[in-house]
Amino acid sequence: MLRMLRFVAVLLLLPSVALASPAPASFADLAARLLPSVVTVSSSETIKMNNNLPPLPGFPPGSPFEKFFRDFMNHQRQGQGNGGQGGNLPPIERRQALGSGFIIDASGVIVTNNHVIKGADKITVTLHDGTTFKAKLLGADTRMDLAVLKIDVHHPLPTVAWGNSDHARIGDWVMAIGNPFGLGGTVTAGIISARGRNIHEGPYDNFIQTDAPINMGNSGGPLFDMNGNVIGINTAIYSPSGGSIGIGFAIPSNAARVVVDQLWKYGHAKRGYLGITIQDVSKDIAESLGLKQAGGAMVAGVVKGAPGDKAGLRTGDVILTFDGKVVKDSHSLPRMVAATQIGKTVPIGIWRDNAKHTLEAVVGEMPTQPKPVALAEKPQPREPAPVALPGMGMSVAAIDAATTGKFHLTPGQRGVVVTDVGQNSPAAGRGVRPGDVILEVQQHEVHKPQDVLDQIASVRREKRQNVLILLLGEGGTRWVPLPLDAAPATQKG
Repeated sequence: MLRMLRFVAVLLLLPSVALASPAPASFADLAARLLPSVVTVSSSETIKMNNNLPPLPGFPPGSPFEKFFRDFMNHQRQGQGNGGQGGNLPPIERRQALGSGFIIDASGVIVTNNHVIKGADKITVTLHDGTTFKAKLLGADTRMDLAVLKIDVHHPLPTVAWGNSDHARIGDWVMAIGNPFGLGGTVTAGIISARGRNIHEGPYDNFIQTDAPINMGNSGGPLFDMNGNVIGINTAIYSPSGGSIGIGFAIPSNAARVVVDQLWKYGHAKRGYLGITIQDVSKDIAESLGLKQAGGAMVAGVVKGAPGDKAGLRTGDVILTFDGKVVKDSHSLPRMVAATQIGKTVPIGIWRDNAKHTLEAVVGEMPTQPKPVALAEKPQPREPAPVALPGMGMSVAAIDAATTGKFHLTPGQRGVVVTDVGQNSPAAGRGVRPGDVILEVQQHEVHKPQDVLDQIASVRREKRQNVLILLLGEGGTRWVPLPLDAAPATQKG
């Protein structure tokens, strides 16, 4: 199925009361009060162009807005001739973007989406009364797609108040105000369609979904509840054409507000950090570890020296709770850690060696560019002959100079390399490929094929249905459960 996400600002009106509110007779009073606090944000980026036209804004194909911008660009090109520089340099164009924003401080502090102003060398804010100001970027965050701007004004501006997005319920009325297609202040209304949506745009996806009509240019606009409080920031729509089909997404205010405050104060977001990579726990993985049910987040890698490493977390641990809260899956844990106060000591409940344990970690600050997950390098025994793993449809070999060169492995890589995978085999079905490296089996490090065979034999004796391997491939490390048949583990002569 064709999947297209168009980033736009969506304004939602969510009631913060516990009981459902009746349908309003009119949104007029609320709109009149809130419109002056919503602004238009335009940005431009100077770029050198080739002989082709620059990319146009993402308007629906064939729309009058697309034609308008194409005609405008052609006119600008004709006026520039050869770039106004004797024809020696390519012509200069300005790539423009339009979005929305809202005022959170009377001195002129404004919130919008990062993708509205990303890469811009000029940002302009237009108030509801038509007054235009040049804006300064105070801070931006790519992970949550937020930005904070500042304009210099000589009189207090009307502001909005933050609401509590945790109180928003599916079916609550919402109202969106924004700047669709550059038309200016536009009000739409609808309900909350869903919560906790993951649209696979980042590690902290937790969107509110709404059917309030929103379109291109609504990006960065506020999401209001029926009390006029911001409970979200409109960010994206699901649409094959670029127009509204009633599926829009907004960043919840409780998550956004923390980041906005940090951008305003520090210029960047300060997030909690453990320094681990994680993955979901499938039913097969749970069975291989002796867990009664799938859940939690399984550690697939640990950054050496990071808070998680210092706390004693190891690959193969399953994190069940963090700071007293249940970890449902690998998607929920990053949000928990990121929202934790830096320097706070938190208990981490884990599953290891068929039992529950509790570790304590001092949460660190996420670096601007996180370090890659590092696995300790250890001396490797040399055993070049491939060994078949019965019932799994693959062969493995020790890592030496020959296999390192053949499979383009990192010098000093530890583990056992997969040399062959049979077509339609259990290993192939789980995505194992030649050149992948097995680092651990059942949470035990392996250094030669015999280590793998020994661990498989141990699992068979325990009468488990799957054996768990930690695999290093092109996408990094991940835990893979491989089904076992009844055949005994044997080694080639």
